[in-house]
Amino acid sequence: MRAAAAKMAAAAGAAAAAAAGRARQLVKTSSQLRVPVRWRGQATAAAVTESTKPQIQPEVRKPKTGILMLNMGGPERLDDVHDFLLRLFLDRDLMTMPAQNKLAPFIAKRRTPKIQEQYSRIGGGSPIKKWTAVQGEGMVKLLDSMSPRTGSSLNAIYRYYNKKGEKPKMKWSIIDRWPTHPLLIQCFTDHIQKELNLFPPDKRKDVVILFSAHSLPMSVVNRGDPYPQEVGATVQRVMEKLNYSNPYRLVWQSKVGPMPWLGPQTDETIKGLCQRGKKNMLLVPIAFTSDHIETLYELDIEYAQVLANECGVENIRRAESLNGNPLFSKALADLVCSHIQSNEICSRQLTLCCPLCVNPVCRETKAFFTGQQL
Repeated sequence: MRAAAAKMAAAAGAAAAAAAGRARQLVKTSSQLRVPVRWRGQATAAAVTESTKPQIQPEVRKPKTGILMLNMGGPERLDDVHDFLLRLFLDRDLMTMPAQNKLAPFIAKRRTPKIQEQYSRIGGGSPIKKWTAVQGEGMVKLLDSMSPRTGSSLNAIYRYYNKKGEKPKMKWSIIDRWPTHPLLIQCFTDHIQKELNLFPPDKRKDVVILFSAHSLPMSVVNRGDPYPQEVGATVQRVMEKLNYSNPYRLVWQSKVGPMPWLGPQTDETIKGLCQRGKKNMLLVPIAFTSDHIETLYELDIEYAQVLANECGVENIRRAESLNGNPLFSKALADLVCSHIQSNEICSRQLTLCCPLCVNPVCRETKAFFTGQQL
């Protein structure tokens, strides 16, 4: 399950243990913000004796395990917005533009005041780091009781080792997609049902469920990126779980710039439905793992308040994001355990580049990870 051309990934890896006591695990977002998450390691000890006494063999130490959780990230403070946008528009793994090195700084500078204003409306910064830490803590607590091995992901990791010119001392494997995991589907279903029950009883069956995911430029879609199909698979499983109780559509949000993006756009869909007499809607952030500016500002304020008032919406609600739902932490833990037991480096899908891929680093990254030996 991925959002905005980036996957949240967790991968499993094992390295020789280096120190006794409690190991520490880093949960990291792509904005390079790090959050320490406790990981209970195996306590080890080696007894050293005088030469006159029999030598005691040191205890065989089990490999330690790490989980790296990746997300798109976001600026924690208003002062971080410009640098975040600059990194975003310079990142050729996310988007490519003509004269990108010159155009990206211009776009970042121009958009910073507007984006700062939006973040000021939702508390002054992105909550992604907070929710990723909460989700990681919940997952780790469950994994501690299961004692698995684990670690994670992708182009940045490959570039790190490639730049150093050395092979990794730890073993990496990747959990690269999980759009139909039963517990993930149950989380979404529960949140949707909770909000549907808050609509007036006489309107409830007529509520249109709008599953809103971050859009992609059509240039990316047409290269063969599987993201749209995987989001669609999540939507179908959720609606199956709901017994298709309501009409629904998968829509796309957060388009940037004049180039064609995957549609229909969420805001245009809301307008179109109102014009056609459908004025009761439930917004569901389907390809996001936590709240951030796209949910707290774009969905909650820009669409559910401003746009809804302009269009004459009767009732509009937004399903809660996954955030700190314990069931979602259980889903993550189950993903890791199942992945470890499978003894697979990654899914078969990850081994295939997009048919019209134009990023050579993508192919090199896939070769790097699929060449790992567990």
